[in-house]
Amino acid sequence: MDLRELQGLSRVLKENIEKVIKGKSEQLDKVIIALLCEGHILLEDIPGTGKTTLAKALAKSIGCHFKRVQFTPDLLPTDLTGIHLYDQKAGDFVFKAGPIFTQILLADEINRATPRTQSSLLECMEEVQVTIDGTTYPLEKPFLVIATQNPIETQGTFPLPEAQLDRFFIRMSMGYPDLQDEMAVLSGQIQSSPIDTLESVVTQEDLRDMQKFIRTIQVGESMKEYIVRLTSATRKESRFKLGVSMRGSLAMMKAAQAHAALAGRDYVIPDDVKAVACDVMRHRIIYKGYQVTSSEDEITKILNEIIDRTAVPIES
Repeated sequence: MDLRELQGLSRVLKENIEKVIKGKSEQLDKVIIALLCEGHILLEDIPGTGKTTLAKALAKSIGCHFKRVQFTPDLLPTDLTGIHLYDQKAGDFVFKAGPIFTQILLADEINRATPRTQSSLLECMEEVQVTIDGTTYPLEKPFLVIATQNPIETQGTFPLPEAQLDRFFIRMSMGYPDLQDEMAVLSGQIQSSPIDTLESVVTQEDLRDMQKFIRTIQVGESMKEYIVRLTSATRKESRFKLGVSMRGSLAMMKAAQAHAALAGRDYVIPDDVKAVACDVMRHRIIYKGYQVTSSEDEITKILNEIIDRTAVPIES
């Protein structure tokens, strides 16, 4: 695997998804970066913007198993992970695997489930395994959680705890398509949905090679210091109740590596860090304001201020 091959496979993957998702080039770049870094995605957007379609298209494009779980207040942890049932014929308990045993898991409206059920995802998102009744089961790689939530509707929801949010690599939104792109979607689905005929264009072996190659992208000492200075500034910011964790610093470094590779470089520059900084940091921060939903713009504004005032390293 080299830079050219990685760029070529990434381009093919993106073009394949674009057969279904129109006019979302920037968002698809973020999804591919998260995929290359083995990071989970939190899609926060209003209904009907293509979140489920994106997850299905991604799974089909890389030939991975896909399962969707509708999160509700009465969903139990065992509904996700699985349960041991007594088999009368065998005379013993038999494990029935839950939907978490897949490769691409769509956790739809994740904030409608109780904190107890939400926490059942913590182990699998961090360690790619799940422990049930004292037995640990490994999950098949690649394993990716794509969770969705509606930022407008708060009635009957349970906000994601900090530990859960911190395990998401990036948080992003799809947004409405523009006029021409929405017309293209209508034209493409007059007779049938293009996702029905979507085929795999990147093998799982190719994906593993791409993920390994991303780790070889060079990150200089000054770049590491730049990343830490950015995350440290959020911890000292008086308007934030909670800043970015060390896991956030690691995520920013990995995302910058992937961004550099997609740009055709085998080393990270400050522009790579700046390009991914907000998407990696924003959801890991707790604002001192009252309503989280109304403070998102304020958090982004403050993060941009931090990025602007943090000295950019200069390397030869």
